[in-house]
Amino acid sequence: MMTNHKPEIIEMSLISTNPYDFPMCSQGQITVASIDDKFELDATDDAIDILDFSSEEKMCIYKFTGAVLHHGNMKFKQKQREEQAEPDGTEEANKIAYLLGLNSAEMLKGLCYPRVKVGNEYVTKGQTVPQVYNSVSALAKSIYERMFLWMVIRINQMLDTKQQRNFYIGVLDIAGFEIFDYNSMEQLCINFTNEKLQQFFNHTMFVLEQEEYKKEGIVWEFIDFGMDLASCIELIEKPMGIFSILEEECMFPKASDASFKNKLYDQHLGKNKAFEKPKPAKGKAEAHFSLVHYAGTVDYNVTGWLDKNKDPLNDSVLLLYQKSSVKLLATLYPPVVEDTTKKGGKKKGGSMQTVSSQFRENLGKLMTNLRATHPHFVCCLIPNESKTPGLMENFLVIHQLRCNSVLEGIRICTKGFLC
Repeated sequence: MMTNHKPEIIEMSLISTNPYDFPMCSQGQITVASIDDKFELDATDDAIDILDFSSEEKMCIYKFTGAVLHHGNMKFKQKQREEQAEPDGTEEANKIAYLLGLNSAEMLKGLCYPRVKVGNEYVTKGQTVPQVYNSVSALAKSIYERMFLWMVIRINQMLDTKQQRNFYIGVLDIAGFEIFDYNSMEQLCINFTNEKLQQFFNHTMFVLEQEEYKKEGIVWEFIDFGMDLASCIELIEKPMGIFSILEEECMFPKASDASFKNKLYDQHLGKNKAFEKPKPAKGKAEAHFSLVHYAGTVDYNVTGWLDKNKDPLNDSVLLLYQKSSVKLLATLYPPVVEDTTKKGGKKKGGSMQTVSSQFRENLGKLMTNLRATHPHFVCCLIPNESKTPGLMENFLVIHQLRCNSVLEGIRICTKGFLC
């Protein structure tokens, strides 16, 4: 969008041609040598037309993307002699309000003085500067996520066919393990996903292989490599596991990163072999606990996990979204329906759902879908880290084969052959 290849996009989304004006999109690399941004913009723009999005919808896609970028530029300050936050300028808020069809003053009021339900009454609650920034960030991510999911649904509807479909090809990349110098909640979610997928792969491949040997009458002692991942998976997802304790801590107003860490240690240190105390080293980033994953041991830092997990969507601002003059935004945020079938009449909707519970729900659906298929796997390996043609870094390749269970697969096949 910022290439200025289509100046009308710059104009309608109120953005500049300099990505560094927007922290939301410039904290990493902003260019890739092999990607032509102008070509990609043309391809994306044409695809939106081909997929039969209306001109108004296409305009909203660009405007909403611009609004997300502007969220990262909003500034707030602390009132004198108070902890209360107040806007530090209104220029960015005015741009966001214009792009989203909102009233700028009402949006800022909702951010700094949200109305919350206490019992059957609504009261106005003050917000500190960090709380407002957390809320702004959560709203920006929410807009982008809901727009993305809306586009996916629309695209699937357009590509749908009533003709008989007998074959389906799916590609699943399970090489998603991450070990950085500093690992936070994001890395835990990525690594846990990979752990579940790896267990599925191990179970599927090795169980089928060994069942074939039994059919052939080979005397065989069953080996379940899928269980190698069980202790770490249970530590993360079972009751009183890491996610369970995180959810519990988010319910207590005075809970902190320290209380969360202490509960983890009390519950798991010395009781689960997958939970360890990190080993300090010179120049190493601070870590609070270590997890022994299938692909390696990872040190995690729990700073900010409670805030990340709550990622609170400001209900006062969501109400403004529902009344937006831009039809698509109101569509993305339908009114929340009270679900009276649940205890306490809890809300049926995503506004009160924590990040970890939503993540686990989505991962659960993915695993349910995968178990309902007849899976086939293609194992892709990275030959070197420098993207050099013809270069094979042996240690890197062996490490991937070990992490992807290919070596175990070869061991089982070899043993079956020798039998």
